Amino acid sequence: MEHQYSYQAILAASERVNWRVEDLIGGDLRLDFGKPFLPETYVRAQALGFLTPVEQRALNQIRGHGYLYIFGLVEEFILPFVLDHARPQLSGDDCRVRAFLAFAEEEAKHIHLFKQFRADFERGFGTACAVIGPPQEIARAVLKHHPLAVALVILHIEWMTQRHYVESIRGDEQLDPQFKSLLKHHWMEEAQHAKLDTLMVRSIARMCSEGEIEAAVEEYLEIGMMLDEGLKQQVEFDLDSLCRSIGRRLSDTDAGTFRIVQHQANRWTFLGTGMTHPNFLATLEELKPAARERVAAVAPAFC
Repeated sequence: MEHQYSYQAILAASERVNWRVEDLIGGDLRLDFGKPFLPETYVRAQALGFLTPVEQRALNQIRGHGYLYIFGLVEEFILPFVLDHARPQLSGDDCRVRAFLAFAEEEAKHIHLFKQFRADFERGFGTACAVIGPPQEIARAVLKHHPLAVALVILHIEWMTQRHYVESIRGDEQLDPQFKSLLKHHWMEEAQHAKLDTLMVRSIARMCSEGEIEAAVEEYLEIGMMLDEGLKQQVEFDLDSLCRSIGRRLSDTDAGTFRIVQHQANRWTFLGTGMTHPNFLATLEELKPAARERVAAVAPAFC
C-alpha cells in the first residue's frame, strides 16, 4: 500500500526535532568504554567463543566505531545527490524545496557529528582503527550510476537506520548511553529522510520507462555488491584493530572463523536489514512487482 507522505508534514517534523552537534558530544559527554556500543544482533561477537568477554566488548566497540564511520561515509554521497535532486525545482513547491534543503543540511550535520565521534573514540579507546575509503572515491563510484539506482540505495540506508534503532538499539539498556544518544538523535532526523527519500524515488521513477526501472534495480544491486566488498575489507581492518587492542594474535583457524562471522554480521547490519525492510520492499512493489521479487530473492545471502 502506498504511503501518503507530504512535504509540509515532513518539514514540520524536521523543524521540531532539530538538534545541535555541540549539545550531543564533547565536554562532559564521554563514551563509556566499560559498556558495549552496538546490540549483539549486529556484532555477533558471542559467536566467537575464542574471545574472552572483555575481548568481545573490545570488538563490539571497534564495530561501533566502524558503524558510525560508515554512516558518515554514505552520507558523503547522499548529500550531493539530494542537492542535485532539489536544484532543478528551486522555484517550485516551497515546502518541497525547504524540506530537501533541510535534508541536505542535516546530512552535513551528521557527517560533522560522526567525525567528532571518531576523534572522541580514538582518544578513549587507545588503539587506532583503520577504515575503508576514502569516502570521496566511494561517493564518486556510487554517483556514476543511474539516479534511480542511487535513490534506491539511499532509501535502503534510511529504512535500515530506522530498523536498527527501533528494533534493536532503543530498548537495549546495556549499551553505552552516550553512544546510544548519538544513534537516537541520528534516527530522529533520519525518520524524516526516509519519507523524503520515498517521495524522491517516486519522482525519479515517474520519468523512467519500465526498462529503465528494471536496469536501475540491477544497478542498485551492483552498488550493494560494491559496498559488500568494502565491508569485507573492513573486516580485515577490524581483525587487525582487535589483535592490536587485546595484545595477541588469533590462530589461523580462529582468524578464519572471525572473517566468516564478521563479514556476515556486517552484511546483515548494512545490507540485509535494508533489503528486507517492509517499507523498502513496498516501494519496490510500487515501481514494479518484479523489482520486489528480484531484491527479495537476493536478500537471504545478506541475512
